[in-house]
Order: sequence, then C-alpha cells, then structure tokens
Amino acid sequence: MIERAASPRLGCDLPDGLLAVRAAEGDEDSFAVLVQRHSRSLLALARCMLGNPQDAEEAVQDAFVSAWRRLPEYRHGAEFRTWMYRITVNRCLTMRRRRPPPLPLDSIVEPETGNAWSQPARTAEQDAATAALARALAELDAGQRVCWILRELQGLSYKEIAHVTRTSEQTVRGRLFRARRSLQEAMGPWR
Repeated sequence: MIERAASPRLGCDLPDGLLAVRAAEGDEDSFAVLVQRHSRSLLALARCMLGNPQDAEEAVQDAFVSAWRRLPEYRHGAEFRTWMYRITVNRCLTMRRRRPPPLPLDSIVEPETGNAWSQPARTAEQDAATAALARALAELDAGQRVCWILRELQGLSYKEIAHVTRTSEQTVRGRLFRARRSLQEAMGPWR
C-alpha cells in the first residue's frame, strides 16, 4: 500500500478538490493526504470485489498509481472519491477477468478441526453464512455485484454509483433490485 506521511504544513482538513488540484500541480504531500483519506474505503471495496486481501491491496495501489498519473485529466466537477471508486472498480474487474477459474468447492480438502468442543457452534454457523453470502455475491454478474457493494457496503448514493459505473440511476436501481432479489433467494436458508 502507498504509505507516506503528510507534511505538517499541509492541513488534512482541506477539501478533496483543492488537494487534487495541488496534487495535479505536483504536490506529493497533497496526494498523500488523499491516499490516506480514501485508502481504507477503497481497500474495503476491493476486498469485497476480489475476495483476497493481497489482490485488493494490489488493486488499490494500482488505482492510486493510475490516479497520480491521470490527475491532469481529473474533471473537478466530479468528486475525487467517486473518481477513485471508478478507477478501483475498473482495476478490480480487470483483475477478475485475468484470474484463473476458481477450484470447485468439493475439490478442496477441509482441514482437521481437532476437538469438537474447541469451536462454538455459533461461530461455525456465522462462518458458513458468511461463506454462503460470499458465494452468492460471486454468482451475481459484475454490474450487479459492483452496484450492491457500492450501495450496501460503501454507502454511496444512486447518483454516485451511476457516476462510478458510468450508467444511469435507473440502471443502478435495476441492478440493485436484481442483486437484492438474487441474494435474498440465495440466503433464504440462513433466515
């Protein structure tokens, strides 16, 4: 992950737009503040899309490198945050397309658990439900999955999601409706 301490003279309370303008002019400290400010939410997004913390870190780092190079192209009418979401989503989608297909679940040998009393049944049930949700998310088409993650996990508005995905708000609403319906069906046994 890109790690860099912001200069003490640079206030972290400056708006993203001003920091982006400064960064586009070559101010690395301003860009470091933007990285610090947005890396956590972008990393959470990438983890949900890719399912692997190492791949997520790589995707976010690549997104920030790409953003640094493309800062002169950044249109300040859009929020920096949504611009970064778009770059990160595109990077994650590219990484998913280049991945080898996953192994079937029945081909993976489960590790020995040892003492049956060492793990409470509740934890096992929560882990199974989380795994079921991850599988259900993986089965959604990419557009539905991105919209669901941006809305439900990142809290973006329909308008912001439309901007990130370069679609209309109506398309976002449709994708969210279908994603929620599919997830509700998949998670029915866990209710």
